[in-house]
Amino acid sequence: MKAQGTVFKYGDNVDTDVIIPARYLNTSDPAELARHCMEDIDKTFIQKVRPGDIIVAARNFGCGSSREHAPIAIKEAGVSCVIAATFARIFYRNSINIGLPILECPEAAAEISAGDTVAVDFATGKITNVTTGRSFQAEPFPPFMQKLIAAGGLPQYMSAQD
Repeated sequence: MKAQGTVFKYGDNVDTDVIIPARYLNTSDPAELARHCMEDIDKTFIQKVRPGDIIVAARNFGCGSSREHAPIAIKEAGVSCVIAATFARIFYRNSINIGLPILECPEAAAEISAGDTVAVDFATGKITNVTTGRSFQAEPFPPFMQKLIAAGGLPQYMSAQD
């Protein structure tokens, strides 16, 4: 699996209430959640994001509540991957469970800028900043996690196993 897109860059401690504000949690409709993704930190995000784009952030991305709404909103908005220096553990697990690829790579998170074009190879963990030509190495997903993400998430993966 591979992804390539334009980068939206954020700092430390982007919490789930910023990713999808609590005032919109009266719905579980992914499309409705996506319409409000990142609006409290970046009012223009949902107008600018295109399918395949990538979020890059600093430390502790996805901290806060344990709800799955945050990675669902990001994925439904069209984001193909999130790269961060570190992730909150529950956000990491929720992202994998819903089929949103996320990679921890402090060097990439520090050096990639907003607006850069970035390519990611999930099988190898290689992150390439196409804009600058610089490459970074993240830990690749194990094969079973690659299958889970490719299936679209844990429910779809489990259904395919029957």
